[in-house]
Amino acid sequence: MVQTFRCQHISVSIQKTPAEVYAFASQPDNMPKWAAGLSRSTMKKSGEVWIADSPMGSVTVKFAPHNSFGVLDHDVTLSNGALFHNPLRILKNGGGSEVVFTLYRHLDMTDEAFANDAKQVHADLIKLKSLLEN
Repeated sequence: MVQTFRCQHISVSIQKTPAEVYAFASQPDNMPKWAAGLSRSTMKKSGEVWIADSPMGSVTVKFAPHNSFGVLDHDVTLSNGALFHNPLRILKNGGGSEVVFTLYRHLDMTDEAFANDAKQVHADLIKLKSLLEN
């Protein structure tokens, strides 16, 4: 049987074009400026992946290749080897953008942990919005 996870789509509208949002958000060096749930300090490139100091400890991040579709998916591998796929999209919304993150609730995650993760993702997207609009 194929397993799926409960998920929540978290989004914010940004008054910048998708190209402008993608240009900023797709740069790993910018991640610590807005994605506190992923990186608290400068990310370091190591071959095909990036190493980040995250709230979960040191993690490895592999980003989707640069593309013209606004896909910023990234796979995060924890130090214990657990792998988490994180879909992130930048969509056209009128003259601006909609940034959508899909948060999966994994089997060992409590309701409280899932809610806290959702709050962190939303806060990160609000920070991205603030940086780009101000």
